[in-house]
Amino acid sequence: MSKREEFRERRRRAARRRQLSFLAIVGGLAVLVAAFIIYQNTRPVGAIVSITPVAVPSPNGREMGDPNAPVVMGVFSDFQCPYCGILAQDAERQIIDTYVAAGKVRLIYRNFVIIGTESLDAARASLCAGEQQRFWDYHDILFANQTGENAGDFTERRLMAFSAELGLDQGAFRTCFDSRKFDDQIAQDKALGQSLGISSTPSSTINGQLFKGALPFSEFEKVIEAELAKLAS
Repeated sequence: MSKREEFRERRRRAARRRQLSFLAIVGGLAVLVAAFIIYQNTRPVGAIVSITPVAVPSPNGREMGDPNAPVVMGVFSDFQCPYCGILAQDAERQIIDTYVAAGKVRLIYRNFVIIGTESLDAARASLCAGEQQRFWDYHDILFANQTGENAGDFTERRLMAFSAELGLDQGAFRTCFDSRKFDDQIAQDKALGQSLGISSTPSSTINGQLFKGALPFSEFEKVIEAELAKLAS
């Protein structure tokens, strides 16, 4: 074999080794991706914190209360936000019991997704529950099962499990969730919040006035009473 032929043979063998190495890497990555997908679809859902559904006044999807109430309160929230959970379980509940039930406040939940994919999927799932007039129950079970940000609390399988826990129609819920039919509404909620100067959660509006943070009930009470007094004068 001449030196030229020997050189060509070495180049051919080197190219073949590189090709085989590349194919081995691609194959290994494919195996890892497949294993991850299988794991995502088969891993345990984990423990679910149950809730006792609480009746809310005149529920209508993600709204509640008299549609003609003199005070309108909007809550811009992310289901993964820990302070949003505090607001929902404390001041929001007292506002519902004190003012929404009395026909004085209409409460609107608006998804302001800022934390991650789990937040977006939770928002989608909550609105699908709203199609079955169970938004507020689903809202409560999401916050009851929140343990941190992007911690796996709101994987797709857990979101489905929450709907089963609440006794929702599973076929209708799955169809709704897979359709992504509420993505425009979620985007519109965020755009509205941004137009109002909102950049963090939780944030709330009361008849157009903006309030940021998980404020105590007493702070919201002052504002609501002031609005009711203005309207009564």
